[in-house]
Amino acid sequence: MVWTAFLLGFLGSFHCLGMCGPIALAVSSGGNKQLLINKVWYNLGRMLTYSFLGLFVGALGLGFQLAGFQQGVSILLGAAIILFALFYKKGERALIQGGLYGMVAKIKHSLGYWLKKGGAIAFFMTGLVNGLLPCGMVYIALLASMALSNPWESAVYMLAFGAGTVPMLLALMLTGNLFSPLLKQKLFKFMPYLAVIIGILFIVRGLGLGIHFISPELQVFDPAVGVPAEMTICK
Repeated sequence: MVWTAFLLGFLGSFHCLGMCGPIALAVSSGGNKQLLINKVWYNLGRMLTYSFLGLFVGALGLGFQLAGFQQGVSILLGAAIILFALFYKKGERALIQGGLYGMVAKIKHSLGYWLKKGGAIAFFMTGLVNGLLPCGMVYIALLASMALSNPWESAVYMLAFGAGTVPMLLALMLTGNLFSPLLKQKLFKFMPYLAVIIGILFIVRGLGLGIHFISPELQVFDPAVGVPAEMTICK
């Protein structure tokens, strides 16, 4: 599933060019010797934040698994990914207007503070804070990583997602402008289709059809022995 995270991040980065592009360009300012260092620290900060978010939601997913809700959670999250992908712009707007506005203001204030300081550490902190900005692409990736029900796998999944966003943002930093708005819009249109496929995969995974890798037999945690045990599914 890691490759889907990278591809999701790559396609979603065309949305990031509009959302995070101004911040990326601000990181690119300064002396020539510092340009590459600033870019690397900024992107490492973003990827680290995504990884920590993945670790957190992966722990939640593991909790659902231990409680015996793995099947339902995987199906529910898969359906949520599909719905969010189909109504992406409305969903992102609803989340921001539904109580995240204050958080966005605080994050933007923090971004301004670190951007003004300058230097490698400041740009690393800029990336860390930038990773907390509300973004529908990140939410879709987090839903997918939670369905993995493994904190470390979820962290790796989000790390791969963050890595997928780097090429386009790095190209923007180097060139100042890369694609026309029309081309970016056309490329970004592929993202919902990929997200729907990911959602379907998690739904099928939650069904426990016994198909290796795609839909393995469901397992439950047996507290008596402390290890997962196979779940018998009545047919």
